[in-house]
Amino acid sequence: MRARLLVAEDEVDMRDLLQEVLEDAGYETVAVADGRAAMVHIEREHEIIDLVVTDVRMPELTGDKLVAAMREYRPEAPVIVITAFGSVEQAVEMVKAGAYQYLTKPFETSELLLIVEEVLARTEAQRARSRLRRETPATPAQIIGASRPIRELFEQITMAARSASIVLISGESGTGKELVARAIHEMSDRTGAFVPVNCSAIPSELIEAELFGHTGGAFTGAKKARAGLFEAADGGTLFLDEIGELPPPVQPKLLRALQDGAIRRVGADREHTVYVRTVAATNRDLERDVQEGRFREDLFWRLNVIHLSVPALRERSFDIPLLVEHFINKTAEAAKREPLDVSPEALAILTTYSWPGNVRELENAVERAVAFARGSSITPEDLPERVRTGGGVATLVAQSRHRRWTLRELEREYILEILRETDGNKSRAAEMLGMDRRTLYRKLDEYRAEDPSLEF
Repeated sequence: MRARLLVAEDEVDMRDLLQEVLEDAGYETVAVADGRAAMVHIEREHEIIDLVVTDVRMPELTGDKLVAAMREYRPEAPVIVITAFGSVEQAVEMVKAGAYQYLTKPFETSELLLIVEEVLARTEAQRARSRLRRETPATPAQIIGASRPIRELFEQITMAARSASIVLISGESGTGKELVARAIHEMSDRTGAFVPVNCSAIPSELIEAELFGHTGGAFTGAKKARAGLFEAADGGTLFLDEIGELPPPVQPKLLRALQDGAIRRVGADREHTVYVRTVAATNRDLERDVQEGRFREDLFWRLNVIHLSVPALRERSFDIPLLVEHFINKTAEAAKREPLDVSPEALAILTTYSWPGNVRELENAVERAVAFARGSSITPEDLPERVRTGGGVATLVAQSRHRRWTLRELEREYILEILRETDGNKSRAAEMLGMDRRTLYRKLDEYRAEDPSLEF
């Protein structure tokens, strides 16, 4: 559907110009001569108004009163204010009161269209995020998402939480495996603690004592007895992250603890039982490790009672807008500042980047963008370079949609992208582009004539 704009302007020539320019750009417009006439449309409950363009000084009802009315009757529809040079201060006050932006007469019609396009795109993005939030089911442990893969994972978490069986969680680094483990614990009837341990972070000679505890004098430096992590998790959940890194000598002792529910402290002569729910996680292919002799087969099958697979972020890109919003709010809260918005161009890049580091990389990118943002909105320039340039063709296509590039502009950006990929090797770039070198050189000469700052 075409966006519907309300134009309020008392100068006949300006009103006619605004209406003509906006309708030529594909918008449906309703033009009125004063604020009172505008209010008639604003107060009609079922009339669609996507955006208002209004003059500051008008008979009957001034622009600031119109902004206030929009805030009351149409809070979802943004307002753009047009003002004469002498009324800039008043226009700024109107922006503070809720208007989106102001334009000073005289202005280029292209400038108006650019602002209108940006406002409508941002408003639509906000509405889409709101719809997504409403449709997102309640999620445990801050697991954010509404995509099919994540909804299926929620169902599996719920079923796993009802069981006392061991759970093995697999997934790439940065996908949120510990969040899944915490969710299983929080949704279970366990009253004890959730105790996480990273098996790759503990020296191999100490991991047995860390897991099972030790008696006083059991080894050099063990001056007094100490409980292990299994005992700390008694009545709760022990989360063994990076289980594939567990040293081979410790694997049979872990297997016995999982089978019998009994542990023996290092240096002790008897066992004692613990009531522990074990959840393990890995980013390795444990079945291949079993085949290659790096992991015990019996331990693998003991761990793999309930298997949950956490999807990579590229497999659930539908969730990225929700995740971006969550990380912006989280970063803003930590910095004690107002949350930023995200420009449609930046969001297009974020949703088309492949995210090899998954959710963890996305969180870092958003935190960096918030720190580097120059205004009230995150733009492509605020994103890390690897994200900004790493989306390749998918990012270019997404940007072209949001920026309404012509086919020639898209071709230019694609050619420059291929040149960057080939590190400036024009012969290789021409081969990848499927054109001869003379055609490529001619196009590059044209681009340089248009923009002398370009370097190839």
